[in-house]
Amino acid sequence: EEAAEARRRSGRVKHDAVRAIVHSTARGRVLLVTSAGRAFKIDVLPLPVLPEQSGTVSLRGGMSAAELAPLEPGETVVGLAPLGPSAQGSPGLALGTRAGVVKVCAPDWPVRSDEFEVISLRDGDEVVGATWLTDGAETLAFVSSEASLLRFAASVVRPQGLKGGGMAGINLPGDARAVFFGAIRTDDAAHGEPMVVTSTGATVKVTPFKAYPAKGRATGGVRAQRFLKGEEDLSVAWIGPRPVGATATGDPVELPPADPRRDGSGFAVMLGPTVVGHHIDRD
Repeated sequence: EEAAEARRRSGRVKHDAVRAIVHSTARGRVLLVTSAGRAFKIDVLPLPVLPEQSGTVSLRGGMSAAELAPLEPGETVVGLAPLGPSAQGSPGLALGTRAGVVKVCAPDWPVRSDEFEVISLRDGDEVVGATWLTDGAETLAFVSSEASLLRFAASVVRPQGLKGGGMAGINLPGDARAVFFGAIRTDDAAHGEPMVVTSTGATVKVTPFKAYPAKGRATGGVRAQRFLKGEEDLSVAWIGPRPVGATATGDPVELPPADPRRDGSGFAVMLGPTVVGHHIDRD
């Protein structure tokens, strides 16, 4: 909102990037989805309520995910899903893996278990993104380390049960890996146009999502960023409205202006380890 934008211009303070949002009630439950393909049901009531200050919320008063679920070393929370009435009418949870596998997990969660697998992963693979589908009209998208972007309709991925291993999502050559997967709304005018953010660690590029044509599932997609001399792969990518950047320590990163060229090179910025998320207006 405007006050936050004014503070940004005058010098932003350390902040977090919000990666996932789900709607629930105070006494409801939500699902934490991890990079190991596991899901944990957690109660909302014990979670801390963050104070709102001038239209923004600081996550410093939040809890570590490790306090909510018994995560293994290196395992991280990659997404959230609603439980209860707010989950009705959805095809399920869309998941994408490092090896380029895509799966829509039907929301037939076990009633008596608070911990379960939502995808059967091959050895060495991990989930890089998990997004709850509202109605199946979303667009699914991968971005690979070799700077290829593939988008296709969520409706072409048939929902599977918990034990399903998914299907081919993006075709990855050689040692390439998926660095981003998500479900994107292209019909939500209230939240702005989706943007693609890619970074090699030395340069960053921001491009409108509409610049990239849809391709068939299990293909290689199109180039999202042209590498400059010395750049070998993407270290981070993100697609969504209102992107913001932050280092792993919470320092803000100023993103460059949008570049309409889908395969242009990035702009040099001072990065370090970077997280990309999105800004939220609170009303």
